[in-house]
Amino acid sequence: MSNATSPSATVTAPAAAAAAAPAEAPSSLQITLFGLKQWLKSPSPYLNILGIVGFIVLWYLFTEKLRLPWFNKLPGPLAVYQEWVSRDPAYGISIHTPEYYHHIVTSIWRVVQAFLLATFLGVPIGLFMGWKKTFKDYTFPLLETLRPIPMLAWVPLSILMWPGREASIIFLTFLGSFFATVLNTLLGVESIDEVYFRAASSLGAKPRQVFFKVILPGSLPFIFTGLQISMGFAWFSLVAGEMLAGEYGLGYLIWNSFIMVQYPVIVIAMVTLGVIGWLSSALIRMLGDRLMQWKVREDAR
Repeated sequence: MSNATSPSATVTAPAAAAAAAPAEAPSSLQITLFGLKQWLKSPSPYLNILGIVGFIVLWYLFTEKLRLPWFNKLPGPLAVYQEWVSRDPAYGISIHTPEYYHHIVTSIWRVVQAFLLATFLGVPIGLFMGWKKTFKDYTFPLLETLRPIPMLAWVPLSILMWPGREASIIFLTFLGSFFATVLNTLLGVESIDEVYFRAASSLGAKPRQVFFKVILPGSLPFIFTGLQISMGFAWFSLVAGEMLAGEYGLGYLIWNSFIMVQYPVIVIAMVTLGVIGWLSSALIRMLGDRLMQWKVREDAR
């Protein structure tokens, strides 16, 4: 009897091995490109552009064409655009003036400081509030009592508590961001199914392992959603602080331009705030997708 291997066996063995091998997981770049292609194929980007164009057209009609009574004092889009790109702006603020970028950098630096502080404090507090009921019973009533207080009501106390204008502005910006971070992190922990805790307990997991293996990854989607909301609140609070206590910054620029009757500059600062706020939220969303590849892969399927 011959011991030679048949040709069919030598051909089909590699094929069977290849079929049995698990499929390679897509890389983060592939997932990003796939999501971008799907987004471009959908009507969403074109509806987004149409919405912005429609808003600008209505703005032009109400302010410059029809001059409606409620809008006749507002600057139109053409006047704002001409001032924004002018090399010799009438009010001293345009993309060609260093002062414009000084206001932008000052506001961004304040938001970054306040947001990082709110994240490093708010996320752990929210996690422990959701994990330990006793800790939540101590802290939640105080949190819910302080949270509804308007940001402007904190201005006098912040000026009294913190030396210098800079510290008080950062404190006001921090407050708005902090409450949003804590509450969304708490909601993320409470949204985890109890089955995971029972499974970890039955497998002999220690409290530390439950925290890092169940609570933290399970609440990440809510944490990053909260961080996006937190960034928005940081910009809201920053403008209030800069209006009342600032010397530079986009909020100060808005208020000072209103006092000086420089209405196109108000719109320039507002649009700048909106664009920077949108970009900062987009960066947080991209970071969240990077850290939660398992969730992105599920959404891409």
